[in-house]
Amino acid sequence: MPKPDKSDGRATHAGGVVYRLKKNAPELLLVTAKLESSIWVLPKGHIEHGESTDQTAVREVFEEAGVTARIVEFLTTARQVVRGKPQRIEFFLMERVAEEPAREGRRLAWLRQGEAIDRVTFAETRDVLILACQRLAESSRSR
Repeated sequence: MPKPDKSDGRATHAGGVVYRLKKNAPELLLVTAKLESSIWVLPKGHIEHGESTDQTAVREVFEEAGVTARIVEFLTTARQVVRGKPQRIEFFLMERVAEEPAREGRRLAWLRQGEAIDRVTFAETRDVLILACQRLAESSRSR
């Protein structure tokens, strides 16, 4: 049985939905989970002491994928339980700025929106990706 959420409404984790434009169409970044390489997730991680959620998102995207990204906007707060522990995750829509080999040894994939939505393992992640795709579509219409 999951432990109750004791975060008092504060985020415990932060991460990003990172995109890059390829032939004017967005591709989204997915990484494999740290402990299970068959699970595809968004880059995210623990908020360190004294760190803001946006700083955590930028750091985690770089650590897990080797991608330097800038925050475009806040997306949503998601809740999930991982290995019996509740997580409250703030996700940001982020644009890729630069890329280098990742240090954590995870596999990564840049996928078209529909492919990314199909590839992720968890429903909560799928919901975050769908929201990010909606925001990307709205921003492309306003250009």
